[in-house]
Amino acid sequence: MIKSRVGSKGELFPPKELRERLGLHPHTPVIYTIKDGKLIVEPIISVKELLKKSPEKEISLKDFQEFRRELSKRIES
Repeated sequence: MIKSRVGSKGELFPPKELRERLGLHPHTPVIYTIKDGKLIVEPIISVKELLKKSPEKEISLKDFQEFRRELSKRIES
């Protein structure tokens, strides 16, 4: 567990160690979710980055579209 603080304007300041572990760099888009009273911060992975990590994995167009719909729902909620 690592402590941090909330700034005077409500900014969150995750420590460098956590930002590095999550791959959070300046201007990285993230998704905020509240689950069981906890704030969850997840980086949004672009399709390009996803393909870099798993270039050998094939996905059907239908599965890709479903993935994008679910991702959009998560972003909007």
